[in-house]
Amino acid sequence: MRTRPVEGGVCSLSHGEQRVRAACAAGALALAILIGAMVPFAAPAAPPTYTGETPVVSQSDEERTEALKTALANVVIEQSGDSGALARSDVAAAVAKADRYVLQFRYKANPNAADGSGPRWILVAEFDSTAVDEMLQRLGFGTSAGTAPIDATPSEATVWIGGIRSAEDYARVIAYLGKNNLVRSAQPMQARGEGMLVKLSLATDLKHFLDGVGLERTLSVVNGSPPIDGVDATLALGP
Repeated sequence: MRTRPVEGGVCSLSHGEQRVRAACAAGALALAILIGAMVPFAAPAAPPTYTGETPVVSQSDEERTEALKTALANVVIEQSGDSGALARSDVAAAVAKADRYVLQFRYKANPNAADGSGPRWILVAEFDSTAVDEMLQRLGFGTSAGTAPIDATPSEATVWIGGIRSAEDYARVIAYLGKNNLVRSAQPMQARGEGMLVKLSLATDLKHFLDGVGLERTLSVVNGSPPIDGVDATLALGP
C-alpha cells in the first residue's frame, strides 16, 4: 500500500472517454438526416478504481482504519444506488473489511477547516473497482450498480427504440447507451417514424441488460422478446 500523508492537489483518475457527435438539422424531426451521420461508438471502460473520501481529524493509523471504512461505505452507496444499504448486516460486515479493497490513500487539506467548521484533513482512498464490483454482486447489488454479473456471457442484440421525436431525443438515447457499463458498443442501423433500430454489443446477456434498463428508467422495456424477425427487444425513451 502506498501512502502520501501530506496535503496536495486532488489527482483525477484517467478514464477512457468516448465522444458521440450527431449532426442535428434545424426544424422538426431530423432523424433521417442524423442516420447519415451515425457511426458505431464504444462504451467507456470501467474505471480501474473507485474513489471514496471522508474528513479526518488526524493522520493516525487508528483514525485511518475507521476512515477507510467510511470511505468504502460512501463508494458502496454511490455504486449500489441504495442509501440504506449499510443497514444490512452483510453489507456492514463487508465494509468493515475495507483494507481488503483499498489500493492506496492520501490526505488533502479540508477547505472547510479554515473557518473551524470541519476537521483539518480529508482522507482520499482508491479502491479496486473489480474487487468492489464482485463484492456488490455477492451482496445482490450488481445490476443496480450498472455492472455485468460475474458469470455473464457477452452477447449481441438488436433492439428497436421508440419515442424518439426530435434530435434532442436521439442525443439522449446515444448518451445513455454510451454511459451504460453493460453496453460495449452500439451501432444505429436505421430510423423510421419515431424510432430507430440499434445493434448492441453487450457485456452481459440480453435479460440482464433489460433488467438494468428497467432500473435506470431512461428507457422502458416494451417487449423483452418480440416475435419480430431481426429484433430481440423493443424499448421506448421515457419523458
